[in-house]
Amino acid sequence: MFGLEALDLARMQFAFTVSFHIIFPAITIGLASYLAVLEGLWLKTGQEVYRDLYHFWSKIFAVNFGMGVVSGLVMAYQFGTNWSAFSDFAGSVTGPLLTYEVLTAFFLEAGFLGVMLFGWNRVGPNLHFFATVMVAIGTIISTFWILASNSWMQTPQGHEIIDGRVVPVDWLAVIFNPSFPYRLLHMATAAFLATAFFVGASAAWHLLRGRDNPAIRKMLSMAMWMALLVAPVQAFIGDLHGLNTLKHQPVKIAAMEGHWDNSSGEATPLILFGWPDMEREETRFKVEVPYLGSLILTHSLDKQVPALKEFPKEDRPNSTVVFWSFRIMVALGLLMILAGVWSLWLRWRGGLFGSRPFLYLCLWMGPSGLIAILAGWFTTEMGRQPWVVYGLMRTADAVSNQSVTQMSLTLVTFVVVYFLLFGAGLGYMMRLVRKGPVTDEGKEQGIGGPGQHRTPARPLSATEEGMDDDDTAAIEGRN
Repeated sequence: MFGLEALDLARMQFAFTVSFHIIFPAITIGLASYLAVLEGLWLKTGQEVYRDLYHFWSKIFAVNFGMGVVSGLVMAYQFGTNWSAFSDFAGSVTGPLLTYEVLTAFFLEAGFLGVMLFGWNRVGPNLHFFATVMVAIGTIISTFWILASNSWMQTPQGHEIIDGRVVPVDWLAVIFNPSFPYRLLHMATAAFLATAFFVGASAAWHLLRGRDNPAIRKMLSMAMWMALLVAPVQAFIGDLHGLNTLKHQPVKIAAMEGHWDNSSGEATPLILFGWPDMEREETRFKVEVPYLGSLILTHSLDKQVPALKEFPKEDRPNSTVVFWSFRIMVALGLLMILAGVWSLWLRWRGGLFGSRPFLYLCLWMGPSGLIAILAGWFTTEMGRQPWVVYGLMRTADAVSNQSVTQMSLTLVTFVVVYFLLFGAGLGYMMRLVRKGPVTDEGKEQGIGGPGQHRTPARPLSATEEGMDDDDTAAIEGRN
């Protein structure tokens, strides 16, 4: 297929399925915590705006959660069908870690998800809030185990190689490997930011169309507070993660920076833009800032950053891809910080909800968090190449003995099915977003909403569940 080998097609297939899958868990992680916050604020204040927002976003959460589960199952099967050599070599580590994820996180989420989606009029408010919190905690636990497994592949420790297979000898070292804390914080924070800009974009869309009500304003306000507070924190975590990567995977940093040669003895410049040429072993058309690379990565003005020519050609990742995916991630992160600061200025001026340029920025930034996650994931995974387990097993040695024809057919099938299935799911989810939250005013006009007769019975019938006046009175009585 287009001159590609079975290994190339297997990598493309896994990259394609991961790219689709990672979108859904990222939104699930952020929305689960967002829903817990909304319900907690409703219980504390009794303000119906939080209840209305909870019901609105719980519909979207239900659709997103379902698509995340389905897309994740496919990836698990690929370890056996396409990467059996890897499973045979490292399955004693990755297998138990993924099993722990199912036993601790997935069962927790699945157990309380039913109460969360269907229990509004069947359990007490406090028990329902507890269920929502448990689902949110479950998403974080799931992230913990998935990142532990993937981080071990990046910086493997706590094992021995016996008879050509990995044998874990220290599970704490396996789980808490050197890159794990940074990658866990970076990914979890990215999920919160992606969700914040998704929520903010939906609010901006409604405001730009003249739909201005307390629920829409609350959505935008909460999203921008998250951006203002968390985006700078994410930049700080990213800096720590970069320093950790420099220590344990220096060739990845060299590829990210497009830095080839240290023979000059000078401090490393920061290349803002350019085109790393793997054949010519140079970055062409580069625009650079002297000393800044050393300052950022070594926190000094005289130390050098490792260069690609210091490593054998067969051990170098594709700098062209890694260089640009990293810059896309960083550029979007800077735009997130800008959006947060701009929102603070507008909030101080009293124009947060009326500035059309700012609302358009929020609208355009809607997918920015997800794009940044994908760009960061490409940087991490392609920067690890040619290793599937860094320093222990090469990707070429991990693939199953599949033919080019088999891999081509399955790849085409995945592309067609994924775009049809998940395209329809995403389209339905965006239809829900466009409808917006239904407030008490809307209910009085017969628009429908949680618990109303004109509410659609999807997704998963969860949208039929509402909170009646008795529930509200009970909450107000406790406050």
